[in-house]
Amino acid sequence: MSTAARRSPTPPGRPLPRRILPRLDRREVVAVFAGGAVGTLLRAALSQAFPHSPTSWPWPTFVVNVIAAVLLGYFVTRLQERLPISSYRRPLLGTGLCGGLSTFSTMQVEILEMIDAGAYALALGYAAASVGAGYLAVHFATAAVRRVRLTR
Repeated sequence: MSTAARRSPTPPGRPLPRRILPRLDRREVVAVFAGGAVGTLLRAALSQAFPHSPTSWPWPTFVVNVIAAVLLGYFVTRLQERLPISSYRRPLLGTGLCGGLSTFSTMQVEILEMIDAGAYALALGYAAASVGAGYLAVHFATAAVRRVRLTR
């Protein structure tokens, strides 16, 4: 009997079980965690420094989300199209930093607080402006990266 046959957890003739989830790269997980920690701490510091009422525009969250969208557009485009492939830059900067810095959940809570306070127009305007500004920020950052000429 061969060594491979002795090690096989399934009987001969039966297919090996398929792996459903991909293998985790611990260094990639650490990169996401580190970037997320930095982004989350920056966002939390800004929210604490600039509190607002439910009937006023939540500038800290709005500005942070737009900045995160600009950074995401820049990082993703630059990392995919301009720099050598790296296993850890995108998880660190895109998923981690931008994911921790942006805060869709806080935006939702703020919109619900506006609605509870009766500021319906403010809630609608904030939701539309946040989504629209986020898309424009990603678009312009991506376009800016693509306009830079490569010198090779």
